Amino acid sequence: MRQTLAEKILSEHAGRAVRAGEFVIASVDVCLVQDGTGPLAVRQLQKIELERVAHPDKTVLFLDHAAPSPRKELSNDHVLLRRFARKTGAVLSEVGDGVCHQIMPEGYLSPGDVHVGADSHTCTGGGLCAFATGMGSTDVAIAMALGKTWFRVPETFRIQVSGKFPDGVYPKDLVLHLIGMIGADGATYKSLEYGGETVDAMNMSSRLTIANMAVEAGAKVGLFPSDEVTREYLQSVGRGDAFRPISPDKDAEYERVIKIDVSKLEPTVSFPHTVDNTKTMTQIRDMDPVKIDQVVIGTCTNGRLEDLQVAAAILKGKKRDRDTRLLVAPASRAVMTAALKDGTLQTLIDSGALILPPGCGPCVGVHQGVLGDGEACLTTQNRNFVGRMGNPQGFIYLGSPATAAATALTGKLTDPREVI
Repeated sequence: MRQTLAEKILSEHAGRAVRAGEFVIASVDVCLVQDGTGPLAVRQLQKIELERVAHPDKTVLFLDHAAPSPRKELSNDHVLLRRFARKTGAVLSEVGDGVCHQIMPEGYLSPGDVHVGADSHTCTGGGLCAFATGMGSTDVAIAMALGKTWFRVPETFRIQVSGKFPDGVYPKDLVLHLIGMIGADGATYKSLEYGGETVDAMNMSSRLTIANMAVEAGAKVGLFPSDEVTREYLQSVGRGDAFRPISPDKDAEYERVIKIDVSKLEPTVSFPHTVDNTKTMTQIRDMDPVKIDQVVIGTCTNGRLEDLQVAAAILKGKKRDRDTRLLVAPASRAVMTAALKDGTLQTLIDSGALILPPGCGPCVGVHQGVLGDGEACLTTQNRNFVGRMGNPQGFIYLGSPATAAATALTGKLTDPREVI
């Protein structure tokens, strides 16, 4: 049967061969909720007297969005999740452990898993070849309790990537380019399946970055094959036995094939207030300078060690612009520890950066970097909607860690190729 990655994984979990467009009941391997969505899920289970979890060791409750908590109401939600974990045996990821979408690949997800989470960027797990998708809190609550849920099997867009990334251009620029090309609703409820010579050479950090932003094009999942890169990553986090190879059939049927040659790409920035409002650095150079008050490097999109190293290489021996704040949030405790050991954090601190605890930090707009009225931020996060960083009067620009570091040096949107 000619199947895409999405069809293959859902077929395994539905117990029969499935095709795009079908509705299926599928078993669920891994669930997550976080401190913004988890309390609603728990209260729903309490309300219907179904306060249990089907797979305690693969049900993870994260305290990462408001971590440490800035208000008593949020602290009380943390208490609720801690109590639920103790009662059901579910795993609790505490304040400071890191962002859910980083920790799941590190410790819980395996190729071929079905993974649902009460957070839209659960799709990050597709970088590890898991059918990983965000759902509403009530839907995830039922999946937690029963170990299964329903899906419509998505049609698939094949994203065929070729070429070598030029200096100063990164996977974040690729995914911003793609979203700018097809639009914020251009892949609604589709599976974005990535392949090609460039994808084969991508490390796991790059794959997770791209999969993370599948939802910004409306997609249900963003999927990469499970290959030798996957094996090496799993071995590096002590889970080599979780590896198995998974690839689409060579004659799989796709609704659309999109070809991108990365050698032709430029550093790309999403302008307020939509992710698909993208501009290349060539276009930006023809505009009036865009003053940036705050730069954020981190989040579930670009808070991995490789991201911090890219920024540190640009900032080494230099100082941030005196009028531009620079905030850095490692995506997990493991990332922070590695960046401490290799000197990356020291380099960032020496450049004038403030290091935040592992977690979502400014991205969610609860605390740790809320913008003032009229202020602009260049951030490596995935979303720039009005009010996303805590103030509807703020302006959010999205870019790669390299673009963020270059911008921190000048205080305005800056092409990283100018400072590398």
